[in-house]
Amino acid sequence: MAGRTGLWLIGARGSVATTAVCGLAAFRAGLVPATGCVSERLDLDPAVFPGWSELVTGGHDIVATPLAKRAEDLADAGVLPGWLPSAVAEDLRAADREIRQRFDPAGSSGPQAEAAGQLASDIVDFRRSQDLDRVVVVNVSSTEPPITPLPEHADLDGLERALAEPGRPVLPPSALAAYAAFSAGCPYVDFTPSPGLRIPAVTELADRRGLPYAGCDGKTGETLLRSALAPMFLARGLRVRSWSGTNLLGGGDGANLGREGRAQGKLAAKTRGLAALLGAEATAPLHIDHVPDLGERKVAWDYVSFEGFLGASMSLQLTWDGYDSALAAPLVLDLARLVAGAHAAGQSGPLGALAFFFKDPLGSEEHRLARQEQELAAWADRIAVAR
Repeated sequence: MAGRTGLWLIGARGSVATTAVCGLAAFRAGLVPATGCVSERLDLDPAVFPGWSELVTGGHDIVATPLAKRAEDLADAGVLPGWLPSAVAEDLRAADREIRQRFDPAGSSGPQAEAAGQLASDIVDFRRSQDLDRVVVVNVSSTEPPITPLPEHADLDGLERALAEPGRPVLPPSALAAYAAFSAGCPYVDFTPSPGLRIPAVTELADRRGLPYAGCDGKTGETLLRSALAPMFLARGLRVRSWSGTNLLGGGDGANLGREGRAQGKLAAKTRGLAALLGAEATAPLHIDHVPDLGERKVAWDYVSFEGFLGASMSLQLTWDGYDSALAAPLVLDLARLVAGAHAAGQSGPLGALAFFFKDPLGSEEHRLARQEQELAAWADRIAVAR
């Protein structure tokens, strides 16, 4: 067996994390099948990749709302089955006991090195107290706006000197979390488009420690459709003239992305991915709107204008309406298993084979969904053979 593995969630009381914890508990109890979990379809070596029964959850958050209350709210919103929160109540209480609330994104008035040290210490304590073989840290917290690069972001030694300066917020929260994870000897996954893993000095620490990492921005809805459909136009020799998109989001994610500047990173990731899929810069206007009435739902509408035989003008329209947390949570659990396996197998650096899960993948230029799936399966097979 692969051994007990920790899943440490940054944003551990948010909708995605709560849904993931509930789902994991339901899998272990045999209450539901692992629908939506890609790792269930792969031929994973159980000696390398942990099973559901071997995953233990914990994490950081800045809010105190108990997981049981968050689960009840999600059930009321339609994300979870109404019977599930009570059925996994003990698991939620156990997970709650492993959530720490000491994460101060701004680093307070003290040096950020102290905040990072506390984060790392919490992760190490979790690993020791739960007798875990390894811990995978996954960021599912609120999306951050893009940052202005600083000279210290280019070099780890310079970064660490800056982190020791009191009152200087040299790193955004996502990067501070990644830095803390690597300091604790743990692989890191950024399921958000936040800039944490795009800072060279942070990933330099992972390289020095020989740790794997994966990101960025989980591919759960509109971009998932695009990565499957855009290659179809190319394969049939149809020229895409424009691809317009509108995203309507409720819930906390919608409220966060509705704040000024917060959606820029996500919009940029979506645009880069579509351009890569179509082989050229396409006219691709896209915007995100917060619609509180939608609750936990996310609606995406796309209009594709394309040119066919003899210049015939045609179009494709599609609508995606789903619960983003229910789409994201199984992928978070998949990534915990897969990155734990990569760590156990001694892999390090960006895990490009996991591009299947991300809008803006690190370590890979491949955006075609079918090709990404093939590369993922081949990677998992190689790890099993190499053992």
